[in-house]
Amino acid sequence: MTLTISSLDTIGQAASEFLRLNAGARWFAFDADMGAGKTTFIRALCRQLGVEETVTSPSFAIINEYRIARPASPEAPRRVFHFDFYRLRNPDDVLALGIDEYFADDAYCFMEWPELAAPFLPDETVYVTIRHDGTTQARTLEWGNDEA
Repeated sequence: MTLTISSLDTIGQAASEFLRLNAGARWFAFDADMGAGKTTFIRALCRQLGVEETVTSPSFAIINEYRIARPASPEAPRRVFHFDFYRLRNPDDVLALGIDEYFADDAYCFMEWPELAAPFLPDETVYVTIRHDGTTQARTLEWGNDEA
């Protein structure tokens, strides 16, 4: 599937549409060049899900956890785990995080730089590629259940 974000002014609408189109999905692996907007889009997704905390890049923490203050339904996940695997050096580093425990939790998992984690990701992971031409605010998201 494909979705275009024309500008930062429309990112909330795009995040809402993305979540609607991926209803029921919990694991998302984001691939994009540095500065293409992975964290910015994840911040918009968190807002749409009802996270009221400030959403920041987990570049140094590796994992940030956010509470969903207003879940969409009683059955909806109540937390978001936001991963940034950029600083990890090998798959053993991913395992040392206890990654399988995060995936077993009833939470959304948004992952930046997922290459090292790919062997451990659930089969239902939605792989998202963000493309930016570098000249405008527009971004194109492409996604599916196959690794990009």
